[in-house]
Amino acid sequence: MSEQIGQMARAGELTRDAVLALSARHAEPAWMRAFRLAAWEAFERLPWPAASDEEWRRTDPGVFRLEGARPGGEASGGALPADLQRAAAAWEAPAGLLVQRNSLTVRASLDGDLARRGIVFTDLHTALREHPDLLRQHFMTACVKPEETKFRALHAALWTGGAVLYIPEGVEVTRPLVSLTWIDADGLDIFPHTLVIAGRGSTATLITAAVSPPGELPVFSDSVAEVMLADGAQVRLVTLQEWGRNVVEVGIIRSILARDTTLRSLLVGLGGRVVKTNVESVLDGSGATSEMLGLVFGDDRQHFDLHTVQEHRAMHTLSDLLYKNAVKDRARSIFSGLIRVHYGAQKTNAFQANRNLILSEGAKADSIPNLEIMANDLRCTHGSATSRLNEEHLFYLMSRGLTREQAMQMVVEGFFAELLDRVPLEHLRSRLQREIEQKMVA
Repeated sequence: MSEQIGQMARAGELTRDAVLALSARHAEPAWMRAFRLAAWEAFERLPWPAASDEEWRRTDPGVFRLEGARPGGEASGGALPADLQRAAAAWEAPAGLLVQRNSLTVRASLDGDLARRGIVFTDLHTALREHPDLLRQHFMTACVKPEETKFRALHAALWTGGAVLYIPEGVEVTRPLVSLTWIDADGLDIFPHTLVIAGRGSTATLITAAVSPPGELPVFSDSVAEVMLADGAQVRLVTLQEWGRNVVEVGIIRSILARDTTLRSLLVGLGGRVVKTNVESVLDGSGATSEMLGLVFGDDRQHFDLHTVQEHRAMHTLSDLLYKNAVKDRARSIFSGLIRVHYGAQKTNAFQANRNLILSEGAKADSIPNLEIMANDLRCTHGSATSRLNEEHLFYLMSRGLTREQAMQMVVEGFFAELLDRVPLEHLRSRLQREIEQKMVA
């Protein structure tokens, strides 16, 4: 299988010349071109994942084939599609809005007062021109590195689009900032990158949304998000994935938390055909806190493979993870979670819970919780539960006048309620409730 994928990559447009052309198209500085080429060399050197690898045992790596690859953004003429305009307008009065279509920015706005206070919120290509030192210091240098895996090396060589958010020391942003990625070009390969740099004592909320209408040709997404919090920073990161069913995605969201920081992350998986995402929180400073929430609802033949890491490197740190997955029809979800506590990371508190609800006979949910403990003064708990719909519960609700479909919807809403109650953004919570309802009637 690995050889077959490698042949596909060579048969497509993934070449060293494509990397050079992409860099030249955006008139990038020499150091970024050299960075891309070094990442390309790593991509060619690193092995393709094999089905025998533990991380890929339940997801066929051959799904992420690269035949006929078309990396890079594509300009689209004319007015923005009505669906894209509605998707952008759906967010109520954000502090900043960045809209990208097929990896190219079509709309960008930022509250004037925030801009005057030094906030940077723009796409990576603009940031590379206007804030090159910021990217040179932080872009795939310490958080996520190209040489980690073949897909991350490919991303580093061919990144396009994405968003940069920089919050200076002590600045507080009270309204969410929204980055919207829209794909409506069939057969396109995209490599969006999110880079968040929160200065000492800063506060912000970033919502990233990935949306695409139904398409006929496959779209491949290789995404990376890097989140770096300096001492005392507080960040909320929401990753909302609503791809069309022609999209396959492999990606990573990794955060590094310094002393006395707080990161609250929410991953929502609703779209796509096959989605494989790693979510990793590295608690690097004493007093760091990470809340990790996840909501996945799969139907038809959707396949979601989620790997999480709660990595405690310092004393007096706290991580709390709750992932809830619901699957119906012939959909499948995989959750593999790891709590890792390093030597010397005493007084750690780490909690991990995964709950799965199976709504149809053909659906499947796998849950694999793991612990790696190298300290002896700590508190760690992990657990998972998988259940099917309880017919007695449905009968009770139906005896009160509800139809079976209404009763099932109430059970699913109750299943996700515990998680949604922990999302303080009312507009987002209402949107997710509507999405869950739509999934039930699909």
